[in-house]
Amino acid sequence: MLGFLKGNPKKKLQKAYEEKLTKALHAQRNGDLRSHGTLMEEAEKIYAEIQALDENQ
Repeated sequence: MLGFLKGNPKKKLQKAYEEKLTKALHAQRNGDLRSHGTLMEEAEKIYAEIQALDENQ
């Protein structure tokens, strides 16, 4: 009944994904390729979760 009050998990994941990509970009620009790789891995995991949500809908 009050479904509109629930948060949208896809929006949260999308925001987290975009933040990881931004941090990875800054790490790459600063020459920290190790952090860049780690952040990109985390971003890929979040993206996989987003894709799983899309498939379930």
